[in-house]
Amino acid sequence: MKKTLISLCMCTMFSANLYAKKQESTQRVETLSHSIEQDVINWRHHFHQNPELSNREFKTAKYISDHLNKLGLEVQTGIAHTGVVAILDSGKPGPVVALRADIDALPITERAEVPFASTVTTQYNGKEVGVMHACGHDTHAAMLMGVAEILVKMKGELKGKVKFIFQPAEEGAPAGESGGAELMVKEGVLKSPDVDVIFGIHINSQTDVGTIKYRSGGIMAAVDPFKITIKGKQSHGAYPWLSVDPIVTSAQIIMGLQTIVSRELKLIDNAAVISVGSIHGGNRSNIIPEEVELVGTIRTLNSDMRTHILEAVRRKATSIAQSMNAEVDVKLPDGFNYPVTYNDPKLMDEMLPTLVKTAGSDNIKLVNAVMGAEDFSFFQKEVPGLYLFVGGKTKETPESEAPGHHTPDFVIDDAGLKLGVQVMSNLTLDYMNKTSK
Repeated sequence: MKKTLISLCMCTMFSANLYAKKQESTQRVETLSHSIEQDVINWRHHFHQNPELSNREFKTAKYISDHLNKLGLEVQTGIAHTGVVAILDSGKPGPVVALRADIDALPITERAEVPFASTVTTQYNGKEVGVMHACGHDTHAAMLMGVAEILVKMKGELKGKVKFIFQPAEEGAPAGESGGAELMVKEGVLKSPDVDVIFGIHINSQTDVGTIKYRSGGIMAAVDPFKITIKGKQSHGAYPWLSVDPIVTSAQIIMGLQTIVSRELKLIDNAAVISVGSIHGGNRSNIIPEEVELVGTIRTLNSDMRTHILEAVRRKATSIAQSMNAEVDVKLPDGFNYPVTYNDPKLMDEMLPTLVKTAGSDNIKLVNAVMGAEDFSFFQKEVPGLYLFVGGKTKETPESEAPGHHTPDFVIDDAGLKLGVQVMSNLTLDYMNKTSK
C-alpha cells in the first residue's frame, strides 16, 4: 500500500512538473512572438512588394535562405527548382517535425489600397501581367521565418529535429514544368532525416484575426482536371442532318455529367463537384464544327467517391457520344491532380489541446470541408499531417465584404500573423514533448 501511494505521488508530481513546463514553454512562445512580431510583418511586406510566380521564386528563396543562414541552421536551396529547406537539430533524441510554408505568387494585378502593394509585372503565357500575393503565401513565408527564429532561441526545449520547408509552386508549375509539393516529395524532402509528422497553415481573408479553423479527416478536396474532346462531322448550319453535331453532343454530355453527383453519389456522406469551366468549338454562326473541347474540374473529399466519378465521367461521355454517332476522347486527369488534404484523425485529437491553449477555446472553430485544393496533400500522403486555417480578416469587416483569395482586392490584416507564428511553434514543441517522454 505504501509503495502504491509513493508511486501515485511520483506520477502526480511528474504530471504537475510536465504541465508547468508546458505552461512555461507556451508563455515563452507568446513573449518571443510578441518581440519579433514587427519583424514578421516587415518580412511579409517585403515579400508582398516583391512577388514572384511559381518556379521563379529566385529572390524570394534567397531572402529566406539568408535569414535561415543567419540563424545558424543547416540550409539547402534549389530543391524542386527554388525551394528552401533548413534543419534545426536539438542534439537530443526525438521526432522529426516538418513545418511547411508556400512562397509563390499569382498572375494578378493588385488593386488593394495598401502602402506595400505590388507594382511588379512579368510575362505569363505570352502576356504582360501583374504579379501579386493574392493568396497569402507572403504571410506564410514570413510566419515560418518567425517560427524558425523562435525555435532556434528555444532549442534547449526541443527534442529531435525540425525541418523547415519553404515550398515553391503551390499554385501550380508553369506549362511543361514540374514543381510544388509533389516534386519536393519526389526529390526526397521528407527523407534524410525522415519526417515523422508535418504541420501547415493557411491564412484566410474571410476569417477573423485570432481564429483557428480545423477539421479532422478531409479538409480540402482532391482535384482532377479533365478534358473531353468530341469529334463529329462538319456541315453547313442550314443542313444539320448532314452533320454529326459535336455541339449538341457536348451539351448532352455536360448535362449528363451533372447527374453523376446528383443521382449516383451519397451526398449525405461527403460533397463532390463536377464543373465544366471552358467550351471551345466552332467559329461561325452557319457552320456546325467538326470538333468541340470541354475542360473542367472534379473535386472530391474521399477516395471512393473519386474512383466512382472518374469511372462515371468516362462512362457518361462515351455512351452519350456513341448515341450521337460522335467520337470522344477523355483525358482524366488532364495534366495534374492533387489528393485530398487529409488531417490525420489521431493526430488531430492529440494536437487539438495545443490549438485551444494557443488561441483560446472560443477562437477554435470546427468547420466543414472546402472544395478548394492544396498540394500540401502530397506531404500528407507520405506522413501524418495537419493543415489549419488562421484568420486574417479585421473583426470590423463583415465576412460578406471581405475580398476573397485569388482576387485583385485580396487583403490580409497583419495582426493575424502573430497567431500563425504561435500555433506552429506550439505544435512543434508539444508534439515533441508528447512523443519523447
